Amino acid sequence: MYSILEKAIISADASEKEKLIKEINVNPESKEKPKFFEKPSYANFCKIVPPANVPRRKGFKTDEKKAVLLHALIHIEYSAIDLALDACYRFRNMPEGFYIDWLEVAADEIKHFKLINNLLEKTGHKYGDFPVHNSLFEASQKTQDLLSRMAIIPRWYEANGLDANEKIISRLQKYKDPFAQEVIAVLKIILKEEIPHVSKGDKWFKWICEKENLEPIETYFNIVDNFFKDWKKKDLNVAARLKAGFSCDELNILSGEKVC
Repeated sequence: MYSILEKAIISADASEKEKLIKEINVNPESKEKPKFFEKPSYANFCKIVPPANVPRRKGFKTDEKKAVLLHALIHIEYSAIDLALDACYRFRNMPEGFYIDWLEVAADEIKHFKLINNLLEKTGHKYGDFPVHNSLFEASQKTQDLLSRMAIIPRWYEANGLDANEKIISRLQKYKDPFAQEVIAVLKIILKEEIPHVSKGDKWFKWICEKENLEPIETYFNIVDNFFKDWKKKDLNVAARLKAGFSCDELNILSGEKVC
């Protein structure tokens, strides 16, 4: 199982990742230590730059502007494939349900990648045509233990995606372009399916908290404090976050005001 997961993680082809995932028979037992990956699988076909140097997403009227937005989205989905696979690969001898959960997430992320890729190709562009940042990959490198991984990847970054998705849909609704409606339709699918992804992270975060006798909310914000200097968040997708397992107490702390 783990050797197939390693091949899937380092593969630079989403279709190959999908094929390898289908070959996996869950067998959590392992005495070997997982490898530490030095570079992301997209490093050979994407130019990696600091986040500030990634093309800005402004407007949606030209094919170029459409492609910039879609490229940012497809990069997130591609990165999410590897993050889900890495959760399976890195954390060994866990309950079987853990691997089933994250293999399901990886399969969903491949589906999302394909949906956005179809749209991106309609603009005359492909994944790798624009520079990308590797913040999500760096976050995976910094979260080599289960507690921080579940807190930072699904309960922070993927939960942030629930907020961002809703905002992008709202912005695109002002465009009468039929293509914008296609993008909105895809984003709505992704939003609906990302909620269970965050929920899976919430489940396993609380599982390890219970196992280690830790208070979940206090533990979560202690971890967040260690990763981010200024983490107050506005415009939370409260409904989606509640469905994903966040409590009102957490959301009120996150926003710095009463939101539910």
